[in-house]
Amino acid sequence: MNAEEKVLQPSPKLPSAQKKTRTRWFIVFMLFLVTALNYADRATLSIAGTDMSGQLGLDSVMMGYVFSAFAWSYVAGQIPGGWLLDRFGSKKVYFWSITLWSTFTLLQGFLGFFGSAGTAVMVLFGLRFLVGLAEAPSFPANSRIVATWFPSHERGTAAATFNSAQYFATVLFAPIMGYITYKFGWEYVFFFMGALGIIVAFIWMKTIYGPKEHPRINQAELEYIEAGGALINMDQTSTNKEEKKGVNWNHIKQLLSNRMLLGVYLGQYCITTLTYFFLTWFPVYLVQERGMTILEVGFVASLPAICGFFGGILGGTFSDFLLRKGFSLTVARKVPIVVGMILSMSLVAANYVDTEWVVIFVMALAFFGKGFGALGWAVVADTSPKEMSGVSGGLFNTFGNIAGITTPIIIGYIIATTGSFNGALVFVCANALVAILSYLFLVGEIKRVKLKS
Repeated sequence: MNAEEKVLQPSPKLPSAQKKTRTRWFIVFMLFLVTALNYADRATLSIAGTDMSGQLGLDSVMMGYVFSAFAWSYVAGQIPGGWLLDRFGSKKVYFWSITLWSTFTLLQGFLGFFGSAGTAVMVLFGLRFLVGLAEAPSFPANSRIVATWFPSHERGTAAATFNSAQYFATVLFAPIMGYITYKFGWEYVFFFMGALGIIVAFIWMKTIYGPKEHPRINQAELEYIEAGGALINMDQTSTNKEEKKGVNWNHIKQLLSNRMLLGVYLGQYCITTLTYFFLTWFPVYLVQERGMTILEVGFVASLPAICGFFGGILGGTFSDFLLRKGFSLTVARKVPIVVGMILSMSLVAANYVDTEWVVIFVMALAFFGKGFGALGWAVVADTSPKEMSGVSGGLFNTFGNIAGITTPIIIGYIIATTGSFNGALVFVCANALVAILSYLFLVGEIKRVKLKS
C-alpha cells in the first residue's frame, strides 16, 4: 500500500494545540468563481446565438461549426497549456489565461460593425478559436491546485465544487445574459462578460498562492493537508532542466498506453458530450423546438442548471463519504459516476412528452445526473503522476473536449437532416451509456500512475 492509499481515511488529530485554518476552502471558492466565469464565456454564443444568427444569416450547420470553433483550439492547447503550468506554476499562467479569454470575449461585441456577413462570421470563428486557446490551461490548473491544496479524502468534494461551477454559471449568468440580449442587444452580452473577466483576473493575482506561501494559512493546516497526501511542493515554478526542455513525449506515450487512463479518457469524452449539448444547443432547443422566447430561455435554462449544481456538489461529497467509510478509491469514484450517467440518460424522455413543465423536469433530472457523475477531475487528481500533473490533466482534457468539436457539428447535421432535435437527444443519451461501460469495463482499479524513466 502506497503512502497516498494509507491516508484515504481522515488523518488523526494533530498533536499541535493550534486550530487549523481553512484557507484551502477559500482557494476552492476562487476556483469556483473563475470556472463559473469560464463557462459563462463559453455560453455567451448560445444565449446571443439566436439573435446573432438572424442578423448574420447563419443556418444550423454553420452555427454548429461556429459553436465548435472554441473546442478546436481548446483541445489543441491542452498539452502546451499543461506544460506551461508545470513550467511556470498555476497562478501566473491562470492570470494570463483569464485576461486573454476575457479580452477575446469582449471583442466579439464588435462583430456588428462589419458590413459583410461573411466577414463577420470569419471574425467570430477566429475570436471563438482564440477564446478556446486562452482557456486551455484552466481545468488542468484547477486539478493541479486541488492536488496541491487538498488531502486525498477531501479531493472529491473540492473537485466537484469547482466543476459544479459550470451549472452555477448558467444559474447566475443565463438570466443576466438573456436580459441583456432582450433589453440592449446581443453585442452587450460580450461587452459585459469580457469586462467582468478582466476584473476577476486581477482579483485572482491578489488572492492566490501556494500552500507554503499563502499569508492566511497556519502551520496546523499546512501539516494537515501534507499528512493527507496534498502535493504541497508541486505548484512551484520549475527549475528542473528536463522540464525546461519541453514536453516529455516518452512520458506521454506511457500515459496513452495505460488502460486505466484510456478508459477515463473515453468516459470523459462521453460525459463532455452532455456538457457541450447543454452549453451550445440547449438554449436553441428551447427556442426552436419548444417555442420559448429568448427572455424565457434565460430563466428556464437556469432551473435544470440549479439541479446540476446540487448534483455536482452531492456527487463529490458522496464520493468522499464512501472513502471515509472505508471503501476503496475505485469504488468511491466509480459509483457516483455510474449512477449519475444512468440518471442523465433520462434526457431522451423529452422526445416523448409535450408538456413544457415535464420537459424541464426531464432536463433537470438529466442535469442533476450529469453533475452527480462529473468526477473526472477528482480522478485526474488521484491518478496523475507527480512529475507532470499539468500535462496529465491537459491530456485528459484533450480527449474530453474533442467532444466540444464533434458534438455541436454532429447535432447541427442531425437537425438539418431530420428537422428536429429528437435524434440529437438520442445521440447525447448514447454517449452517457458508453461512459458507464467505459468505467465499468475499461478503467479497472483507480490509482496514481508511476512513470518509468
